Amino acid sequence: MTTLSLLAGLALGPVVGLVATLAMDLVMPRLPEGTTAPRVAASVLTDTPVDDAPDRLATWVHYVAGGGSGPLFVGLVAATARVLGTGTLATLAVAGVALLALMVGFFALVPLPRASGLPRQRLGPIRRDWAVSAATYVLVAAAVVGVATWI
Repeated sequence: MTTLSLLAGLALGPVVGLVATLAMDLVMPRLPEGTTAPRVAASVLTDTPVDDAPDRLATWVHYVAGGGSGPLFVGLVAATARVLGTGTLATLAVAGVALLALMVGFFALVPLPRASGLPRQRLGPIRRDWAVSAATYVLVAAAVVGVATWI
C-alpha cells in the first residue's frame, strides 16, 4: 500500500464519504427500517417524533455525516498502517472494523435513545438496519481507499 500524503488524504476523505453514502442510499430503502436512521437524527435535532421529522433535514444530516465519516475512515486507515505496518487488506480490515463499531455504537447510544415517537419494538430492527447500512458504507469506503492507494 502506498502511503497517502496528508493533502491527498484530506482530498480523498470527502470523496470516500460521498461515494460510500451514495452506496448506502441504494441499500437503505430495501430494508424495513433502513431509511429511518436519518429521520432519527432529524428527530433529535428538531425535538419532533421520528415519523414527523423534516425530510430535508434528514437528508442533509445523512450526507453531512456520511461525508464527514470519509475523512475519519481515511485517517483510521493511515493510523492503522502507521501503527501496525500491515499490508493493504489488513489495514483496511482493521480500520473498517473500527469505523463500523464507531458508526453503529454512536448511532445506538447517542441519537437513537433520544429520538421520540418510537415504540420499543422498532428499536431492534432500526439498529439492525443501521448496522447493515453502515456495513455497506464501510465496504464501499474500503474499496475506494484500496483502489486509490494502489493507483
